[in-house]
Amino acid sequence: MKDIIIMSNRELHRVEILQKLIDKRLIEPEAAEQLGLSVRQIRRLKKAYKANGAKGVVSKKRGKPSNHKYPDAVKKLSLAYIQEYYIDFKPTFACEKLSENHDLFISRETLRKWMIDAGLWIPKNLRLKRAYQPRNRRECFGELIQIDGSPHDWFEGRGPKCTLLVYIDDATGKLMECRFVKSESTFNYFDSTRRYLEKHGKPVAFYSDKHSVFRTNKTGELGGDGVTQFGRALTELNIDIICANTPQAKGRVERANRTLQDRLIKEMRLMNISDAEQGNKFLPGFMAKFNEKFGKEPVNSKNMHRELLPHEDLNEVFSWQEKRTLSKNLTLQYDKVLYLIEDTLDNRSLARNKVTVFDYFDGTIKIKFNNRELAYRIFDKIQKVDQGEIVSNKRLGAVLNFIKEKQDKIDEKRSTSSPSRQHLGEVSTAVIRNASKRIKQLSN
Repeated sequence: MKDIIIMSNRELHRVEILQKLIDKRLIEPEAAEQLGLSVRQIRRLKKAYKANGAKGVVSKKRGKPSNHKYPDAVKKLSLAYIQEYYIDFKPTFACEKLSENHDLFISRETLRKWMIDAGLWIPKNLRLKRAYQPRNRRECFGELIQIDGSPHDWFEGRGPKCTLLVYIDDATGKLMECRFVKSESTFNYFDSTRRYLEKHGKPVAFYSDKHSVFRTNKTGELGGDGVTQFGRALTELNIDIICANTPQAKGRVERANRTLQDRLIKEMRLMNISDAEQGNKFLPGFMAKFNEKFGKEPVNSKNMHRELLPHEDLNEVFSWQEKRTLSKNLTLQYDKVLYLIEDTLDNRSLARNKVTVFDYFDGTIKIKFNNRELAYRIFDKIQKVDQGEIVSNKRLGAVLNFIKEKQDKIDEKRSTSSPSRQHLGEVSTAVIRNASKRIKQLSN
């Protein structure tokens, strides 16, 4: 049985040239030029071909392990660490953690191949392809800031679920502000946006989805202008708010959320972070590493952020503001509480005028007319409390006081109006005696 020799195309080409050289149809310099080798190398190959035939041209390393191959012990140890600590890590991130935490310095592509062979990673060519609609980045830093909230089990059951508010620059892809909060509420966005402005300045525009914090779907709300409290605050600061038609349109922040749900979760797992307070302390360092690794240089080096103006008081801007009409008695109702404006000569002329109620983040209430603060006192207008009524925390104290007063009145009324058994007995005896006397009189 003849031996089967496996040869590459390059080796087959060498056999052809060497055969022509032996047949005197080529000279050594011409053969060296065609194969891209030196004359000395051609002589060596010619000698091997004459001695062993085509087998002499085949590489002696074929079928043998590479001299640069990692030892099997390193491969087994690496896969063991991945299965124990980094089972859901991607190859690049797992490679970084192996070098940082375990002093295993392995090529990223080598680790990727090991993970694919071990079934720990599925390569992209085996996944379902997704279609992407391209959009060029903005040219300048601070020109467009994409914002979004990502509700997720960020602490993997070690703590309560919460939402991560993410602010990312469209031109550079850098994280500008991140904050763990309970939910996507107006006051939480107020707080995060204020932190952003104090740190970076005012951008040209924010780019968000159609969440109710950013956009009202029904005209007639908040006085009929269709503007939310967040939109009103940005208008006062001369910042535009743009709402994307679909989540895919703001893909920059959506892809950042997916990356954060992968990397940030695992980083916090390694640091044993289990609540939002610890997470918020960890975020600045993580953001710096994230921006250093994934940040891009803008096309235009101009910074479009603007400084806050002296008259722009963020405490006033980021407060909940609603218009109310003063009654002829200088009263107004807000959040089921009746407010009595101080009766002064200046305030009497404000009857039937619109005033603004400022509800601050700390629960403080101020009432103003043309930027003039009005003194007031609270008269809680509660006439009825039903069983199981939903009560705001702002009214809880007044509701409890009202319930207590009502119960005290009922108990007092019952105690005074309900006669004792002894008293009832005396009354009954007297009635019977009077009735007997009246009967005798009538009979006579």
